[in-house]
Amino acid sequence: MSNTVIRVEQVAKQYRLGEVGSGTLQEDFKRWWDKLRGNNTHDALTAADSREGELVWALQDINFEIKQGEAVGVVGRNGAGKSTLLKILSRVTAPTSGQIKVKGRIASLLEVGTGFHPDLTGRENIFLNGAILGMTKHEIRSKFDEIVAFSGVEKYIDTPVKRYSSGMYVRLAFAVAAHLEPEILIIDEVLAVGDSVFQQKCIDKMTDVCNSGRTILFVSHNMVSVQNLCTRGIFLAGGKLLADDNIGAIIDLYTNTNGSLQAASAEIDLTGIPRKGYAGHLRFRKISFPSNGFEFGEPIKFNIQLDTFDKDYAVDLDFGINIKDKNYANIIHCSNRFINKNFDHSSDNQIYSFEIANNLKPGIYLVTLFLRSRDVIQDWLQEILQIEIYEGNPYGYRDSYQIQGLTFPLFSIEQNEIPNM
Repeated sequence: MSNTVIRVEQVAKQYRLGEVGSGTLQEDFKRWWDKLRGNNTHDALTAADSREGELVWALQDINFEIKQGEAVGVVGRNGAGKSTLLKILSRVTAPTSGQIKVKGRIASLLEVGTGFHPDLTGRENIFLNGAILGMTKHEIRSKFDEIVAFSGVEKYIDTPVKRYSSGMYVRLAFAVAAHLEPEILIIDEVLAVGDSVFQQKCIDKMTDVCNSGRTILFVSHNMVSVQNLCTRGIFLAGGKLLADDNIGAIIDLYTNTNGSLQAASAEIDLTGIPRKGYAGHLRFRKISFPSNGFEFGEPIKFNIQLDTFDKDYAVDLDFGINIKDKNYANIIHCSNRFINKNFDHSSDNQIYSFEIANNLKPGIYLVTLFLRSRDVIQDWLQEILQIEIYEGNPYGYRDSYQIQGLTFPLFSIEQNEIPNM
């Protein structure tokens, strides 16, 4: 492989719809067992396995190489296959077909909850991860103080990580991954959980890692971070590799890609979601939306349906929609009460349509639904929907992704002569 540290050859990954975990544990174990026995037929799909509507390809025919010392950004919309690709490279799951060749130790920071044992303390997890990477106790001890200082969790280092907040967890997980000197560092969008100061601290550390000759793969919807860290980009769409180029060209492609890559419309059944502590005389039944991704300026639209369990409470409804960023900060809060609209729910055949003006920055947002009637909380579903706002160019400014702030506000600036006194 010379100085090639990652080679991906005709990799594809297939999941079965409606079966959580299929292809990630049971199927991967069977594939591993078959290979030990010299039976590779498991990789071939049988006719029964390929029935229409049951299987979906998360990745198809992915091919690329990465050289030692490269910093590569993996870019694409929601559902493009980015996280699946990183999980395959991290050996969290196996490809359905194709192969990967890796030279060197890999440290991965994927979604919150992976990589650490929840019942072990922060200290114990540092040593566990170092051992997994093949380091001796002496090598881990030499990095221990630096890891703890970087993470900022000194007070909680001897507390089981299951008691950590998501921010604490990510800070320690990144510190471990970056400081234990793997040859390859793989980072997913999980860094969005941290605050902006810590995010910049991570970018600076990853730059140091890359400058030391190690390799980085980085997934983020923050194009400024991708631009600052990476020199090369891979653009995925619909599970396929559309482009592999310098990072500037990839960001331009990502920014200018139109709605043809948007997800299809969807309707989510909310009846099976557990509720605790709310009256439940009325509940959310369904939410439907034209797409789970929106262009800048395109109104964010939802349709909501309810189920009634006590008609006495089907009056004076107070709907709430909160849209939060990935740090769980409230960006938008809407209610019919704010605009003096009152609703009585006389039939479950009624539908409630929301349309919200959209000046949000590009990124991933979480939607919370709230319902009150007769001043009693009836239903409250927190972060039940994830939507994406695509890169836009609201001002005609080419590098719109460099505009800071949480929103793209509508504004004007005029030049005038000072009137004569």
